[in-house]
Amino acid sequence: MIYLTRLNGERIVLNSDLIELMEETPDTVVTLTTGKKLVVRERVNKIREDIIRFRKRTCTNLKA
Repeated sequence: MIYLTRLNGERIVLNSDLIELMEETPDTVVTLTTGKKLVVRERVNKIREDIIRFRKRTCTNLKA
């Protein structure tokens, strides 16, 4: 699970396994496997780093 911020400032927690596609247009649009699209403040690189950190923490028992 990763934290994201909608454009209106609302914080949400997203299951990163549901992410199908991310693009910057210039806002970041996250498309889920369900077809739903989320527009968030975080850049693609930041989301990618958060996903990697989360998976390291959950798959290796290491603190990232």
